[in-house]
Amino acid sequence: MDTLSRELAVEKERCAILYVDVQYNNVYPEGGQYVSEDLTPKEAKSKYKYFFDSLHHTALPNMAKLQKISRKNKIEILYTTIESLTYDGRDRGLDYKISGFNIAKDSKNAKIAKEIKPINDEIIFKKSSSSPFISTNLHYILGNLNVKYLVVCGLLSDQCISSTVRDACDLGYFVTLVTDACTTYSEARHTQSIDHIKGYCRQVTTDEFLEEITSNT
Repeated sequence: MDTLSRELAVEKERCAILYVDVQYNNVYPEGGQYVSEDLTPKEAKSKYKYFFDSLHHTALPNMAKLQKISRKNKIEILYTTIESLTYDGRDRGLDYKISGFNIAKDSKNAKIAKEIKPINDEIIFKKSSSSPFISTNLHYILGNLNVKYLVVCGLLSDQCISSTVRDACDLGYFVTLVTDACTTYSEARHTQSIDHIKGYCRQVTTDEFLEEITSNT
């Protein structure tokens, strides 16, 4: 590698795409996050209108496109879910305990959204922290897979996505954030988050990334 730059195109044989926390709990208005707020699905869709509109009309379809083309190009696909290793969540990090936030192991709320359902032996990491690098063996597994280029998308832009991107950068990965394959609870929060982490990652759209990997044969 002659030139160091965040803007390098990925090397497909050393690339993985990571879907962060795209799960039943918050993807669907009947998910546990909204039940815990005593919201009906209709009320949840109204209260979080920007989130559900941007997720189901833009971000989630783009995640599915990324998944389909990445599989065809033999790019490793990985997932994280917010999910305790226990039913009562006693293994959770302090932040989740203080927040009263627990998604029990093997629960419906921990299941990955059907729109990007894993197949075969695609790897799922159960995490109980904002960054999967803190509470899972993701870094170890990426090393075993010989991954140097990490492509990130999912939920939420200004929370777990931001934490994941920053940690991946510090751990020595070339990070690509797919900006229209992630979202959060308002346009302002999404825009600000994307702007704040520009120094930690390359930022591309779904179409730009797909053009890159399909033309890079």
